[in-house]
Amino acid sequence: MKFIKQDLLTLLIGLFLFASCKNPDGVGLDVDPNSAIQGTLVNDQLVTSQTVREPDLTTSMLSAHPLGYMVDPIFGKTESNVGMTVSLPGTETSLDFTSATLDSAVLVLNLAPQFYGDTATSKYSIDVYQLTNKITKYKSSDALPHNSTLLGNFNNKIFPNTKVKVTEVVASKNDTIRTMTPQIRIPLNKVFIQNTILALPATSTSTAEKFIEYFKGLYAEVNKTSSTGTGGVAFLDFAGSNSYLQLVYRKPNTTNGIDTLSKNFAIASANTVTANIKHDYSGTAVQTQLDNPTVQYGVTYLQGLAGVRTKISFPNLKNFTTVYGKAVINKAELVLDLSAGTFATPFAPSQRLSLYRWDIAQQEVNVPDRDQSASNYSGDPRAKTDAAFGGYYDSLKNRYVFNVTAYIQDLIDGTKNDYGTFIAPESLTATSVNLGLSRTTTTASRAVVGSFGNPTNRLKLNIYYTKMN
Repeated sequence: MKFIKQDLLTLLIGLFLFASCKNPDGVGLDVDPNSAIQGTLVNDQLVTSQTVREPDLTTSMLSAHPLGYMVDPIFGKTESNVGMTVSLPGTETSLDFTSATLDSAVLVLNLAPQFYGDTATSKYSIDVYQLTNKITKYKSSDALPHNSTLLGNFNNKIFPNTKVKVTEVVASKNDTIRTMTPQIRIPLNKVFIQNTILALPATSTSTAEKFIEYFKGLYAEVNKTSSTGTGGVAFLDFAGSNSYLQLVYRKPNTTNGIDTLSKNFAIASANTVTANIKHDYSGTAVQTQLDNPTVQYGVTYLQGLAGVRTKISFPNLKNFTTVYGKAVINKAELVLDLSAGTFATPFAPSQRLSLYRWDIAQQEVNVPDRDQSASNYSGDPRAKTDAAFGGYYDSLKNRYVFNVTAYIQDLIDGTKNDYGTFIAPESLTATSVNLGLSRTTTTASRAVVGSFGNPTNRLKLNIYYTKMN
């Protein structure tokens, strides 16, 4: 009987505790300390913002080079053309084209995945010319002089995700059909290639340097007059061996027969491709803001391809301790809301934004929260992973959120000065925390974000802090 009474008492106590719990699903579960934000919230700190031009950026050593033309109802016209050095096939030298007759010459441009713009209806007209000089300049604004003779033209839609089937010539064997990665294929003038390359003496191809000195390279330029639709920007992949100038030619063999041969002239070296990028903001609200840099507008603009970025400042953080006392920042979030009605297919919002700052010399450096270590650099021990740092597009709330806890703590403590902080588009697939790799030249995306004074799409800084005794 004694044990029965104890069991009954235990049961009654258990029922009482269970009934008093308003969330039975949480019984036995601890609060995740990573998701719990403790401290007092301050979200009225002034954040000023303005649209500014991106400086010229280096377009060598990119993971992908932009080629295209688009007309954006908000950002105006964007154009990017590509100059490329053509080198010898692989490690071959002293090519022998004696008695060779050209069958075809095709410029093959392998497509990277990060296309931006319209692939459904727009047609892209791309002209190819020969460069008049070797490529020695790599800034996004550097012009690339070229000859006026048109060597080839592509006029079609661009399909960045569609593989193509190509007939491959195999020496002494039957031709074969191969499935290739998505690419743009531009037939070139056979007479020009016959006279310019196949007619070369062997001495001109004895080294890659001699051939480059002679041939200079090719220039792919968008023909704005012949292109149709809103357009877009493709990105060309020269990192591997999938972009090249392909020559197919016939040549007598030693048995008095004819061989059909194929040679791929390489376009792959890191310092032999560059892009010339142009933006025309005439008649747009973007140009209005650039012309009036002291005015605080309700929105600011961000555009890739060395276009425009948003410069922000936190003018009142230096007085934070005077108002709230000495504080430990538990978490600080910078929240940027997209401006309603400013994004729609094909001009979708940037999938990711970058955030960085100026140092005292107005050099771009990472904020502490993204100052990650590298092989020869210790970084900031408070740096977060990219996922924790943020800046990714939240399609449910149409916003971007950056975790800038360490940066705000430093600004409040005075260990870092607010020389200017910048927000710009960043490629989702070709990201790098190394600012020297020209982060905005690998994306053509854009965004329009609200400012601090915008009542519906407010730029805000959420600071959770604990006051220190």
